[in-house]
Amino acid sequence: MADRICAVIDLDETLVHSSFKYVQDPDFAIGVEIEGFVHQVYVLKRPYADEFLRRMGELFECVLFTASLAKYADPVSDHLDKWGALKYRLFREACVFHCDNYVKDLSLLGRPVDRCVIIDNSPASYMLNKENAIQVKTWLGDRSDTELRDLLPYMEELAKAQSVSTYLREHPPPSHSLLNFGHILHLHDH
Repeated sequence: MADRICAVIDLDETLVHSSFKYVQDPDFAIGVEIEGFVHQVYVLKRPYADEFLRRMGELFECVLFTASLAKYADPVSDHLDKWGALKYRLFREACVFHCDNYVKDLSLLGRPVDRCVIIDNSPASYMLNKENAIQVKTWLGDRSDTELRDLLPYMEELAKAQSVSTYLREHPPPSHSLLNFGHILHLHDH
């Protein structure tokens, strides 16, 4: 693991979407105790989350880093990570509270920052490490989403890089908006 790049992966709206209200066909539900009462949380897995985590675990030292509380995020991760891809889990208390946001500071991981990449839907979460970030589209339950699948070929190349920030600068990650734009252009060709 020491020679692998550390991939810091967000949970909510990146890998899953969760709701206290019942959702149609949840992938799983967990009970979360809040102020003495257990509440059901219904969880939808983002399309291709399984394939993404499995492959990421083969390529990177994967760390789940979420601004959520452990009492929610830990059981969700237990359901989600069947392969043990996520070697470490960091929760809200590991975040830095900065400018009214929970920020994930890669310099606190005990890894060379230039050997770390963060995959997150929220720019506020990685504001201290923008040069190491891959932003994914916020996922709120769209079952036709392909963001994680589309990102994998890029991640396979990034895994070979010496410097994350240099690679991201020289080879910008695929943008969801560009993928959609290309799809629209393709439709107009017909």
